[in-house]
Order: sequence, then structure tokens, then C-alpha cells
Amino acid sequence: MAINRTEIFKKVNKVIRKHFKPTLPNSRMPLLEQLVYAACLENSNAEAAEQAYAALEEQFFDWNEIRVSTVTELSEVIHMLTEPRAAANRVKRSLQSVFEANYSFELEAFKKENIGIAVKRIRGYQGAVTPFAVAYVTQNALGGHAIPLGAGALDVLFIIGAISEKEKAAHSVPGIERAIPKNKGPEFGSLINQLGIEFQRTPFGPPVRKIILEIEPSAKDRLPKRQSKTVKPKRPVKKAKTALKKPKKGTKPKTVKKKVTVKKKKASTASKKPARVKTKKRATVKKVKKKVATKRGAKRKPK
Repeated sequence: MAINRTEIFKKVNKVIRKHFKPTLPNSRMPLLEQLVYAACLENSNAEAAEQAYAALEEQFFDWNEIRVSTVTELSEVIHMLTEPRAAANRVKRSLQSVFEANYSFELEAFKKENIGIAVKRIRGYQGAVTPFAVAYVTQNALGGHAIPLGAGALDVLFIIGAISEKEKAAHSVPGIERAIPKNKGPEFGSLINQLGIEFQRTPFGPPVRKIILEIEPSAKDRLPKRQSKTVKPKRPVKKAKTALKKPKKGTKPKTVKKKVTVKKKKASTASKKPARVKTKKRATVKKVKKKVATKRGAKRKPK
């Protein structure tokens, strides 16, 4: 497996040298500045990273002001990068972790230590420093041999079969330092980074696919495929309402009699007038006197 990987990495180096031009980094920068620059360079080209780094130095007073600034403010300053917000988050987290560990931004003492110890200390900054930045600092500030690989470069190496899916997730590329000599490390790192950026920018573009297939023709099946457009199911057609049939000549159209229900209004009890009670009329005074007189006269008749 190591021999196959070695051959693959050598072929990658041979092919990408024909399509890209390397941009050699500035190894004279202090270690902390290399760390900030690496946070800008990850997943972006060198030209944009240099512009972003210069903008940070120009817009802010010092590293501490950058540390206490928000991600939104930083991303607006380094907008020229491929992923401004992600890069701003890397810059802020790196400075924050260095400050919390040392209460300063001085890292030049790491250069006097053993490379392994220095790399371990940088890698242990609370997970704030990415593997790309650790490899970049190791290569350009500590004088070690490491190849910085961004997300796009890892995708390409996975497609050509150089690494497995598990190794890609762990950001591990076994055998790459053995296949690429130390003196060719910065050049190869710049070239593979450019190929990765181009792949992320246009994963379905013919130029980048042509380069990948030139490295490994059997990688055709592992290239990303466009998702087919989902066809929306057709809506059921509503049946048109049948028109009313016209009556034939000489026939009367049937009429449907509708039953009309008349609601009887209940008379309210309040509106009813009380019925008159018939009372016997009082007898007049004259009639009463007449009756009494007749009764007296009847008693006085002679025998």
C-alpha cells in the first residue's frame, strides 16, 4: 500500500506542475504571523490570503484588537477569501487560544525547542489551530517537513484513491512526506492547494476533471455527479362539470319544487292582552224597588 501511495503522490506532483505555478511562502515571518497567515490561506489562493493578511494589519491596531473583535467584523475585512467567515473564525480562535495559554502573543521561543515538542504544543491549543495551519507552521516556521492540505486537496486525494474515507475524515495522509522530499515540500503544498481550491470552486468543471483523470483514469466513477432534478408528480386533472342538458323541443323542462317551510312565530306571552272577565251587571235601584212592591202587594190581597 505504501509503494502504491508513493507512486500516486509522485504522479500527482508530476501532473499538477504542468497546470499550476507554485507560490513560495515567506519563511521569514514570525511564528505567530505564520499562524495567522495559514488561517487565511486555508481553502483560498495565496494572492487572496496575502490581501486578507495585509487588511488585518491595516484595519486593526494589534493582535489583541483582532482577538476581541467579532467574527462578523473580521469577515467583512477579509471578504476577498473563499470562505471569509470560516477564515475569520480560525484567526480569532487561534489568537484566543495562544493568548489564554501564554497571556501574550509571543511564540518565537518555540523555534528553540525540539520540533516535535513545538508541534505538539501548537496542536494542543484547545483544538483551535487546524491541521492545515499546524502543517504550514511546521513547514515554514519550524523548519520541519509537513505538507499542508486543505479540504479541497483531501477531496482530490480521496477521489484518486490515495487515501480512504476514514483517513480523509481524520485529516491523515500516510506516506506523503516520504514520497515528496523536504526541499520540494513548499512547492508541492502550493500546487496541491491550488488544485484543491479549483476543485472546490468548480467540482463539475471539465478542466479540473481532466486534471484528476490525467492523474488517475480509474477515478471517473468517484467523481462527484450532478443530482438529477426531481420530477414533481402531476396533479390529478379535475373533471369538468357537465353542462345542463337542454330540453327537447315540445317538452317542458322539469322543475323541481322546493318545499318551503314557514316557521311559525310563537307569540310572546308579554304581547297577549289579558282576557276580559264577564261580570254580572248590578241591578238598577228602580228594578229592585219594583220587585219589593209587588211582593208586598201580593201579601195584602183579601181573602
